[in-house]
Amino acid sequence: MNTIESLNDEVVSCRSCNRLVEWRERVAVEKRAAYADQTYWGKPVPSFGDPSAHLLIVGLAPAAHGANRTGRMFTGDRSGDFLFAALHRVGYANQSSATSRSDGMKLTGAYITAPLRCAPPKNKPTAEELQNCRSFFGKELELLKNVKVILALGGIGYAAIAKEFNLRPKPKFMHGLEVRLPDERILLCSYHVSQQNTFTGRLTEDMFDSVLLRAREIAS
Repeated sequence: MNTIESLNDEVVSCRSCNRLVEWRERVAVEKRAAYADQTYWGKPVPSFGDPSAHLLIVGLAPAAHGANRTGRMFTGDRSGDFLFAALHRVGYANQSSATSRSDGMKLTGAYITAPLRCAPPKNKPTAEELQNCRSFFGKELELLKNVKVILALGGIGYAAIAKEFNLRPKPKFMHGLEVRLPDERILLCSYHVSQQNTFTGRLTEDMFDSVLLRAREIAS
């Protein structure tokens, strides 16, 4: 596995978790009424962004009718609307919205991944499913040699990073947390960009922009 492209090909062909395979493919057939005329991706979702990135963003998992539909991380749902608008404001993205893999979205300096590559039922992956996906994340960390900052979106992303780096003691997750990892990269934490957090004001645009700006400051 010598390139990000070949790793993403391996991700897309994975069928390790029976529950996730059944769910992602069933959703792709049954669809949501608003997308009834669209062809769903219905496979594991590869990572996305700039292979030379200094910032690695770690989410949770594809949304059933978001990335599981469009085939690109955070594309086609409200979480992605918030994330890409922020990336555009701070200069990581060339446009503020992401609707499909052919929409022209390009990231510069940032790369987006997740500890789970298939949409899980009720957005709740099992420990076994996360473990099955873990090797993909480990390989990415090796291949993304320019990454200086890793941004965890939410507690599950944070837990995956802490496990990969054997972070001991592990500080309690909180928005704005900053930790130096054993390999000298910096881990930043933010509340997840989920609709639940952004619509209630738990995570605001200013709060998230400040974390992205901090990532730029560290990298420079």
